[in-house]
Amino acid sequence: MEEERRELEAVSAALENSTRLHLLITYIGEKYFSDETDKLHEYDIATEIFGRSKDTFNAGNDAIVRVEAHRLRKRLKEYYAGEGKDHAIHLSIPPGIYVPIFTRQNSSPATPTSESGASAPGKWRWYYYVVAIAALALTIAGVYLLFQPNNIKKGTVGAAASNAQQAAPSNITPYAQVPLRILAGYSGKPQIDSAGNLWQPDQFFHFGGWWDRPDTVVARTSDPMLFKHWRNGDFFYDIPLRPGVYELHLYFVAVEQASSDLSTFTVDINGDKILSAFDVRSDAFGANLADERVFRDVSPASNGFLHLGFTSERAPAILCAIEIQPGTPHRLLPIRLVTQSRSLTDRDGQFWHSDDDFLDGYTSKNAIQITGTSDPDLFAMERYGHFTYAIPVDTRDRYTVILHFAEFYFGSGGSATGGAGSRVFRVLCNGNTLLDNFDIYKEAGSLHALTKTFSHQKPSAQGKLNITFEPIVNNATVSGIEILDESQ
Repeated sequence: MEEERRELEAVSAALENSTRLHLLITYIGEKYFSDETDKLHEYDIATEIFGRSKDTFNAGNDAIVRVEAHRLRKRLKEYYAGEGKDHAIHLSIPPGIYVPIFTRQNSSPATPTSESGASAPGKWRWYYYVVAIAALALTIAGVYLLFQPNNIKKGTVGAAASNAQQAAPSNITPYAQVPLRILAGYSGKPQIDSAGNLWQPDQFFHFGGWWDRPDTVVARTSDPMLFKHWRNGDFFYDIPLRPGVYELHLYFVAVEQASSDLSTFTVDINGDKILSAFDVRSDAFGANLADERVFRDVSPASNGFLHLGFTSERAPAILCAIEIQPGTPHRLLPIRLVTQSRSLTDRDGQFWHSDDDFLDGYTSKNAIQITGTSDPDLFAMERYGHFTYAIPVDTRDRYTVILHFAEFYFGSGGSATGGAGSRVFRVLCNGNTLLDNFDIYKEAGSLHALTKTFSHQKPSAQGKLNITFEPIVNNATVSGIEILDESQ
């Protein structure tokens, strides 16, 4: 960590002649070393260091953060091609995110010295013996791994997950940067999802094979690229993490199969089973449907690694992606979805993910100006028709569901004549009725925001809040959904 701080200071000093870049790299460094990387997004950067208004800033219309981040990435590339090329650690800001990445460069170790500063020949000789032995061990390990199934396309056979303890992470094995997003079974360039998050190719895995999914549409996701590849067989991940509490998201999808038999496997965290006799097709209620399972209060084992094991039962274990975020003890992070193709940040700095976890329905094409709210952009579009959301949560908790509505179509401000009674629908959560004979116009009129809140909602056994929007007269509609964990 101290080496990372010194590298940041060196980069910051090199950028002193550029006021904006110096401010940007300093702010990024402060948040990184304060474990506040959740604040490294466009809204906070624009309003806290570039003077944009917290009330009016809109990332869609104002690209100042993206422009300056692009300049910063270009300047870092120039810096490490010149005066910083011999630094032991290089700093980068990957495209699509604003979290710094510190990468240790391959270099020869400095000559050990005695306490007086003079060269210590005996220690030096011993040092090279150790290095030679380590190099031989790494060579043998490399040859061994070269012929493992994880290098064989569409392989499904792997050794059982090992519980062998590994050395704790150190400056030789750095901690993984969090949030960490991994595309299992994928070996290409990093990918960017619909929310602007960076997903890395597969890493930290042992054994198993990889598989490219058939070219079929995956429903219930706005990011089909998460489900294009698998790791399968018997495999495990050893992910080096700093001590702390994390939130784990696992992504799966099942393909069509001739047999109706269950295809089960188990998943464990640090040796404890979290999914037993798990069948993806059953969990998602069908094939080619995105499935996500969420677990709060996840921490690395005592050796500094988070161990994830996937063991076959009636069929090979499969996995599409892993996401690890900094967590809140005993409480799931808030979930906020806006029924639009792009994510947004509201005036309170809260991030809203683009539309996701849905099945069926349609989305409006053009944004509409809505009154009665301090966040009109949140209500500007809608999903309408007869549709459902399957929102993944931790099964152990109870949740508050907040639904945001506006009447776009009927009334004096809408596209069609009509008023009360023109649109009536019901909303259910896991079979329990939240709203019945619900009429937005009757309660709020046309083009006016309306919010409804429902407490103590229990997730399904599959860890989902299944929210159904069912028409009675005309189409059901919704503009935004919030899920808040009620745990203390």
